[in-house]
Amino acid sequence: MRKTLYIILILLLSNCEKTKEMTQAEYLEKGKFIWQNFVPKSGQAKTVQGELLRAIEKLRDEAHRNGNGNFNNNCHKLLVAYLREKLIDEKIFDIETIKQINADLDKINIENQPYLEDDIFDRIGDRIVDWFVFYGDKKLHLNNSELNC
Repeated sequence: MRKTLYIILILLLSNCEKTKEMTQAEYLEKGKFIWQNFVPKSGQAKTVQGELLRAIEKLRDEAHRNGNGNFNNNCHKLLVAYLREKLIDEKIFDIETIKQINADLDKINIENQPYLEDDIFDRIGDRIVDWFVFYGDKKLHLNNSELNC
């Protein structure tokens, strides 16, 4: 009985560490780590976390630098779909966070209305860090032959 309680206590404490809120500085530090280690100079990433971060930063760049002037189905729409597919994960996020992710992706997915603030892109970036903290670097990204960016 004592051994079982000890194991349960260890599991609860280790789970608390995993779900501990990170500071904005910690999110930024982990985001930089992902960028430097998993996002290639060109082309699609080999890992899911690399491709997720590459996707949100391509969407930010298109909105901010081009006003979505080059927004198209074979790039930006596919990137939003990929973000939605991978980040909407009930193992990681509660229903409210999933609703927020969907709302944020809906706002940046409007071709003729570029989203010019950083808050949504930063928030999605933080969720990518959460994804990485949960899954680590073991999930490989399969290249999408239809993706043209």
